[in-house]
Amino acid sequence: MKLFIGSDTHGSAANTRRFLQDVGEAKKSDEEVRAILLGDIYNHGPRNPFPEEYAPMTVAKMLNEAKEYLTVIHGNCDSEVDQMISEFEILPDYKMECGERTLYFTHGHKCNADLPYKEGKSGDFVFFGHFHRQIVKVVDGITYVCVGALGLSPDGVERSYAIVDDTGVKIVSLETKKVLQEVNF
Repeated sequence: MKLFIGSDTHGSAANTRRFLQDVGEAKKSDEEVRAILLGDIYNHGPRNPFPEEYAPMTVAKMLNEAKEYLTVIHGNCDSEVDQMISEFEILPDYKMECGERTLYFTHGHKCNADLPYKEGKSGDFVFFGHFHRQIVKVVDGITYVCVGALGLSPDGVERSYAIVDDTGVKIVSLETKKVLQEVNF
């Protein structure tokens, strides 16, 4: 299985399209490809600038078309009304077992290296967004991975997402596909 984990699209149709194209390319050679979005999907938030090609309804259409292989987590900029335009459930959090480890998916305002995963054990991974930059930090044996952002990123920080496969985690640039950080299992 291969997981593509993105976050913080903030309504950017252009960057959602780029992410889903990368997922689609991987699906051509591997049927067990899933995409997980870690919140802040449609809305840009009142303190943020408009992202490239801001079009929340277009993003909703693209995500609805990908619903068979998509899991979406609720972020702090997401609202209850977002569920009305989504043909998939927006989950508060999500976890899956991967061998002996648990992979936990959330938005960073609820859980991150400074707000630890209470149910975690050494060897587990916590994936989150919210901070719009790539962060990898190990605390008490749990690896916390902020996948960066697809829609909005601070000056000088590349837009990014993570890919998880049998070997570990790679955080890659949305634009260049260059590996920005890597953690082996």
